[in-house]
Amino acid sequence: MTFGLFLRYRMSRQKIIDSAISVLNEDFSAPLDKIAVKAGLSRRTLHRYFKDRTSLIGACTTDMMQTWQSAMLDAYNSTTDPVIQLERMLYAGIDCGAKYAFLTKLHAQSATGNTMQYATNTAYESARDNWFGLVPALQQRQIINDKLSVAWIRILFTGMITSTIAALQSGDIAPNDVKKLAWYSFRRSIGID
Repeated sequence: MTFGLFLRYRMSRQKIIDSAISVLNEDFSAPLDKIAVKAGLSRRTLHRYFKDRTSLIGACTTDMMQTWQSAMLDAYNSTTDPVIQLERMLYAGIDCGAKYAFLTKLHAQSATGNTMQYATNTAYESARDNWFGLVPALQQRQIINDKLSVAWIRILFTGMITSTIAALQSGDIAPNDVKKLAWYSFRRSIGID
């Protein structure tokens, strides 16, 4: 395979993955035909890249995990101030958009047994552990309200990202304001002044 063909293959494959994430985030039971239409391909062409729905969802999960963990690690490593790290991690989740929202849904379904389990991604786990380490450290320094559990704060964090993505998609909130509004709302909800 020449480099040009390989590049075209990778671009088409990524287009299918991005289309699947977009479609399945809205309707997890959507047929592959709908994904193919969104990607501008026939279903037959889609099957050249992915043999079935399971392999496509697996590729989506891998792509979303890589995108999320890269964004979170970049945000975490951008400063040593834990409050700014938390803020930038919130922004990173928002920037991941539908990929973050769909990944969160898949993990929630996996936890309740409603979908297949996927192999653990150690880089994803590392990025998540960085986040989990910030909250107790900030609680010990009395920056975050210690009456809130880490699990509750994580739910607030993911909910804020999901709500922000929905606000962006609705067009009701100015894109320039949405991140600052999300950070203000999240930090106030956990006791950061």
